[in-house]
Amino acid sequence: MVFKRRDPRSILRIVGEAFWPRGGWMRGFQYVRHRMHRLPGTPEQIARGIFAGAFTIFTPFFGLHFVVAAVLARLMRGSILAALLATFLGNPLTYVPIAIISLQMGHWMLGTGMRGAVDESIFTKFAAAAGDLWHNFKAIFTPERAHWSELHIFYDDVFLPWMIGAIIPGLLCGMICYYLSVPVIRAYQKRRIARLQKKMAKLREQAGATAAER
Repeated sequence: MVFKRRDPRSILRIVGEAFWPRGGWMRGFQYVRHRMHRLPGTPEQIARGIFAGAFTIFTPFFGLHFVVAAVLARLMRGSILAALLATFLGNPLTYVPIAIISLQMGHWMLGTGMRGAVDESIFTKFAAAAGDLWHNFKAIFTPERAHWSELHIFYDDVFLPWMIGAIIPGLLCGMICYYLSVPVIRAYQKRRIARLQKKMAKLREQAGATAAER
């Protein structure tokens, strides 16, 4: 196969690199930052896209973060590419604290409480809800009856509080990213334009010198 890897990765390596890439997360952040600087658009448009992506990582819509970020960026007239890149702020190392912050904020806003330790309850209820989904899928093809109890518990204890609680920290994170990004992107674009102008001037000088020699 043309695109087959020369060094096939084992399952353990794939899982391990999902949590810690070979170049490290810092290298990944540097790559994303570099790509952000080179995106087309005004600094405000790019920063609005970053806002959308940073806000999205606090929401519980796993698997749909790209879609949610793109829709938000579209509604805000921001850069969709910047929004997609900004979702990489969320990774296996940051999702646990993000989940805990959003859940605790959501339960506080709703006046409810999380049963059990927050971090343990998240994984337990995710697993129980996934079990219900798998059972209900098999029930379509078998005489078994569908179960919805764990999904109801997951919605009440995790999904709804997480979705509500994501609003405040998501807005705060998005605003911080926006106001930090605008001056940095503007300065980078000015330097890049200055470098391009200098390069073009040098090329014109060389072209003029070549023409004069002829």
